Amino acid sequence: MHGEYKVPGGKLVVVDVEAEDGVLRHVRVAGDFFLEPDEALDAVNGALEGAPADTDAAGLAARIDAALPEGTVMYGLTSEGVGIAVRRALAHATDWTDYDWQLVHEGPQSPALHMALDEVLTAEVAAGRRPPTLRVWEWGAPAVIIGSFQSLRNEVDPQGAALHGIEVVRRISGGGAMFVEPGNTITYSLSVPEALVQGLSFQDSYAYLDDWVLGALGDMGIRAWYQPLNDIATEQGKIAGAAQKRVVGPHGGPGAVLHHVTMSYDIDADKMLQVLRIGREKMSDKGTKSAKKRVDPLRRQTGLAREAVIARMIDSFRGRYGLSQGKVTDDELARARELARTKFGSAEWTARVP
Repeated sequence: MHGEYKVPGGKLVVVDVEAEDGVLRHVRVAGDFFLEPDEALDAVNGALEGAPADTDAAGLAARIDAALPEGTVMYGLTSEGVGIAVRRALAHATDWTDYDWQLVHEGPQSPALHMALDEVLTAEVAAGRRPPTLRVWEWGAPAVIIGSFQSLRNEVDPQGAALHGIEVVRRISGGGAMFVEPGNTITYSLSVPEALVQGLSFQDSYAYLDDWVLGALGDMGIRAWYQPLNDIATEQGKIAGAAQKRVVGPHGGPGAVLHHVTMSYDIDADKMLQVLRIGREKMSDKGTKSAKKRVDPLRRQTGLAREAVIARMIDSFRGRYGLSQGKVTDDELARARELARTKFGSAEWTARVP
């Protein structure tokens, strides 16, 4: 069995292993990491040899740490990363490059339709009718998107939303509220087969699915990192928030994962604080200036136009994994429009947690 794992902010770890009589055998760890002294690699392999095959990643990491020679230095590698690569091998996880990725980047659409498209396209990936998809959103109107389990009245000030013409919609994933305006926000979704994140914990899957965009930001001169559970941060502040939803496949079979990210290209912090109650409370003792610092826009950090930032992100993904141009099919769009009308545009759904 073969497993690979790119350590967030680090290097690729590759593990070849067999499971015999419930234990690990013939373990071989490799990769483009740096490890000193040389005999430390033998110690890693030896620590894993004979381990119970159901040992979780943390348990495997503990065995490695206990076996490493004194003074071992790892660069681009962690014991936990090796453990995750082993778990992915045993789970028969796939890799990004195993798929023919499709890009969907179409014109501005309503907030409710975006919510519906996420649900429909991810279900299509789960059913095997659509390849793994990177969808870049264009917003047709300003909006507040609240998480699946958030209280509407606790998150949104209805007077502020009405004053600024802000539509409120609820997404299918958890997490916090996002304030978006068409020219100030970059949003994308990944709809991926569940096999891509096999062997990863829920938290690890966030870091794994965000790794490509950290590389894209690095190419634009921004040193960014994953900040658990679901933020992308820089030294200047948070620039993005992610959320996920797991979708079960047909007849309870292997499903798909929706991973979507909203990035602040620019932000009107004064308006945001008039619309979001939580944002206002968090910043009440710090002032609007602190709100602007807390979410630091990409425009200021890159000096690039929003369209240029998006183009560079897409080019980075294509360079890593390949990416062909695609579109939402007529059938998918019809289903999404119906779902936007009956679910995501309905008061019942939006206020399901009052």
